[in-house]
Amino acid sequence: MTRPTTRIDDTFARLSASGKKAFVSYIMAGDPDADTALEIMRGLPDAGVDIIELGLPFTDPMADGATIQLAGQRALEGGMTLERTLQMARDFRAGDDTTPIVLMGYYNPIYARGVDKFLSDAKEAGIDGLIVVDLPPEEDEELCIPAQAAGLNFIRLATPTTDDARLPKVLTNTSGFVYYVSVTGTTGAAAAQASDVAPEVSRIKAKTDLPVIVGFGINTPEASESIAAIADGCVVGSAIVSKIADGTPVPEVLSFVKSLADGAHRG
Repeated sequence: MTRPTTRIDDTFARLSASGKKAFVSYIMAGDPDADTALEIMRGLPDAGVDIIELGLPFTDPMADGATIQLAGQRALEGGMTLERTLQMARDFRAGDDTTPIVLMGYYNPIYARGVDKFLSDAKEAGIDGLIVVDLPPEEDEELCIPAQAAGLNFIRLATPTTDDARLPKVLTNTSGFVYYVSVTGTTGAAAAQASDVAPEVSRIKAKTDLPVIVGFGINTPEASESIAAIADGCVVGSAIVSKIADGTPVPEVLSFVKSLADGAHRG
């Protein structure tokens, strides 16, 4: 399938040309409230974030640990919905037409909205890619293939338990990048170790030309640097969400993000 180029593709091409690794930052839409979340999101590019992973709040986030589960609960209690999440992307796009946005969530809200309407609305709002963790490759006709046809990357997760027999199925129809989950378990569960991750990244890269980005268990600039050094970049989520949950002022949250991004860019 010939796919149109996305902001995600353009970002990796630019980073590769300059010999840099990617830093991806996760935040939950609407956490701790809609205005603060948008203020943080708008500050991420200047803090060194190359790709924004925007969490879509959901009532049963099975892949997420307690930190992100609680962030989703706060967002839902504050009235965050799929429509308001898309509006957050629109508001961000009013001032930034370059930084890619990957919407990360679960299939139920998308299904409830209707796949065709969701894809049209997401594209119009400036979403560039999707991570939908509860849709396996066997369900690609449901959302993955329509998303690709609509010009959105569909990003798949590979894990320590994705063996050589399963990996080709996971990589089929994946675009944008491959998200390697560095630890077994939920988000924020354990620390990622570069020595464990390196052979897995090499195994995946032997099967695909896509960038491989590592997430889960990265919570310091040092970890960001060491993981990015053996991959094409890294994702940090729970450590940033924890700062937001603690009521850390926005400038300090963004300063922390910058320290993580600087680490990744040194990788």
